Amino acid sequence: MTSLDCSIRDRISACWMGKSVGGTLGLPFEGAIEPLDVWFYTPLPTAMLPNDDLDLQVVWACILRDMPDPRVDRHELARAWERHVEFPFDEYAVAKRNMRLGLQPPQTGSYDNWFAGGMGAAIRSELWACLAPGNPQRAAAYAYEDACVDHAGEGVWSAMFLAALQSMAFVESDPDKLLDRALEQIPSGCLIHQAVSNTRWWSDGSNDWLRIRSRILQQYDHENFTDVTANIAFTIMAWLLAPDDFGRAVCIANNCGRDTDCTAATVGALMGIINPTCIPDKWAAPLGNRLVLSREIVHLNNPPKTLDELTDLVMALRQKMGPHQPPADLRGATDPKDLFIPARLAFVHELPADHETIARLPDSAWSNVRFGGTMASLPAGAFRDDVALLQFTVRSDEADRVRIMFNTAQPCRVWIDGLPAFERQTGIVSPSLHRVSMLAAQHKDVDLDEGAHVVTAAVKRSAAGGAEWVFGAGKADTQQWFTHDIYTIK
Repeated sequence: MTSLDCSIRDRISACWMGKSVGGTLGLPFEGAIEPLDVWFYTPLPTAMLPNDDLDLQVVWACILRDMPDPRVDRHELARAWERHVEFPFDEYAVAKRNMRLGLQPPQTGSYDNWFAGGMGAAIRSELWACLAPGNPQRAAAYAYEDACVDHAGEGVWSAMFLAALQSMAFVESDPDKLLDRALEQIPSGCLIHQAVSNTRWWSDGSNDWLRIRSRILQQYDHENFTDVTANIAFTIMAWLLAPDDFGRAVCIANNCGRDTDCTAATVGALMGIINPTCIPDKWAAPLGNRLVLSREIVHLNNPPKTLDELTDLVMALRQKMGPHQPPADLRGATDPKDLFIPARLAFVHELPADHETIARLPDSAWSNVRFGGTMASLPAGAFRDDVALLQFTVRSDEADRVRIMFNTAQPCRVWIDGLPAFERQTGIVSPSLHRVSMLAAQHKDVDLDEGAHVVTAAVKRSAAGGAEWVFGAGKADTQQWFTHDIYTIK
């Protein structure tokens, strides 16, 4: 049986197995900055590792199954986030906060979201391809409805591109034809379109994945290791360099580093769709067939227990879902006008060594300002001296353990209620309440009594003259953001 003779069910089943293999291979190396030299599972698993890449697609499949008239709709997906997903990760947590602010998609994905271009939607594209095999336009439209809940811009285009690519993989195996059709579904001027096109060119006639990786990073590297542009380029490169060697392809993707579980899982899923017989038993056998979900997936009605059951569920959905195709509104979202973070602002010449220096400033030195969200900046022209002093008031309605985050690449010092909290000279920006626990001098967990508490940050302007930061607060135990109504002026 050739790959083109395989049934849709065979392809869907191999998609989930390829996804599980790549995710299990790559998860131990997630976030690696330097290239790796890994050519099989390390360590050898005895079951698939739980991974949000697959978890979220299981959630979407279950809620579609339970709808009387299943339709892929951004508002239904947003409600599913609130009911069933407790991940504190990056764009997921920002979108859930934005939902609690009362925003609706696509504003939940675009507003105040430093991770809008993250991989979180691209990694859940396979379901939409499986529900629209051979129909890349419909698959891309489904992916848009999903991605706009927690992403914007490149984070959305990447999901649409992958869904279209995987949809065409049900009926076509030629890489050039697959890429051509998939690229038609996204704006020609976006970075994903450019990165895929360049990677395709760089990979033509070359088998030097390290050299191509270097070129990708020269063009598209980002301080966020989950940023889609380089990671999608790694994915495409790995597939193009080893289109007939499943193990080598997933290992190349993993060995590129960065978001390794996502890139390897996406390559594995794509190759499983193209040729369901391509996954060697040595890769599939250690995982078995049991579907393992993360503990952050909650209150889900009768989820599938095996990859076979997930395949059966998706096959049944294909029969149940009508021809409805949501219109992909590519205009994007405008930021809400009535949400802001109030603060006080002053300027001094040097980073204060202690809070007493700040406390002695007269009231006339301070002005009241409003920032458009937790992500904020001061341009060079706004600085009246070398250091900006920012004071935020956080109101707590009850005693709680709170995570306070102030993340900037610039030298800064932070005090909470006048007491030293943390300081740093330089560092990457990684403004996620869950990530900062793994990085130095970006946060502090404190026990706050009921009432108002003042967070003071001193930020030195950059060589270019301005400064950018992300300030926020949330529950220390769950790393979920508080909404903007906790920020006041004291």
